[in-house]
Amino acid sequence: MSTLRIAIQKSGRLYEESVDLLKAAGLKIDNGRQQLKAEVRGFSAEVFFLRNSDIPQYLEDGVADIGIVGSNLLEEYQNPLDSIESLGFSKCRVSLAVPRESSYQSVQDLAGKRIATSYPNTLRRFLEDQGVTADIHNISGSVEIAPNIGVADAICDIVSSGNTLFVNGLRETEVILRSEAVLVARPNLSTEIQDLLDQFLFRIRSVLRSRQYKYILLNAPNGQLERITNILPGMKSPTIIPLAEAGWSSVHSVIEEGRFWPIIDELRQAGAEGILITPIEKMAL
Repeated sequence: MSTLRIAIQKSGRLYEESVDLLKAAGLKIDNGRQQLKAEVRGFSAEVFFLRNSDIPQYLEDGVADIGIVGSNLLEEYQNPLDSIESLGFSKCRVSLAVPRESSYQSVQDLAGKRIATSYPNTLRRFLEDQGVTADIHNISGSVEIAPNIGVADAICDIVSSGNTLFVNGLRETEVILRSEAVLVARPNLSTEIQDLLDQFLFRIRSVLRSRQYKYILLNAPNGQLERITNILPGMKSPTIIPLAEAGWSSVHSVIEEGRFWPIIDELRQAGAEGILITPIEKMAL
């Protein structure tokens, strides 16, 4: 029986949300991250817990079939892997930063300067595009302290909230690229593994889609049903159920998270009452 081999971070920014996503998709992981490989119940799969930077190589070597990595990692190493789904978490950016007191005006000011980074290839390509030649220092970890200890004049690193930069007396100056967690696959999957991947993708997409919507229930006077249903088209059309009280109906539908409050305001103005909003755990289409 074929098994889908899934590689995820064993620690770091992507670990917890990767595990949560797999669990939400019905994969019950039997072992903790102290082991390299974990058995899975609920799906024909096994999970490898690896260092983030090792995942692309394990995929290229055929040790794993799919993996969850930051898109910035793919950009750094230019791996020949297929990015098949953006997962919407661990969003960050790879940016340049300089000391707050720096007179920096543009990237041209970095010509001839020392830049510390864990992303030398990404930085090099960016500087070449800008026509800037600088001295790139490849540092693994704690890049943000480099200017304070005199190792570099600027840094290129991952930025999420910007708090780490602030604490270390730095300010963000250029966003080189934006990143988030993505699901990637090795090339040339067998037919059996591709079938498993398609099943897995269906589950993952059902979970991700559910996070973009809310389930809504409300009571509506029958005289306002047409107006209310026009506000709530739902995935196809709202469900309408007559209530025991004459002249009223219960309306059930789905609304996008981003349009939540404007829609609620419209519904109230149209006469809707008893509006109840609940999260959606899965949404399969």
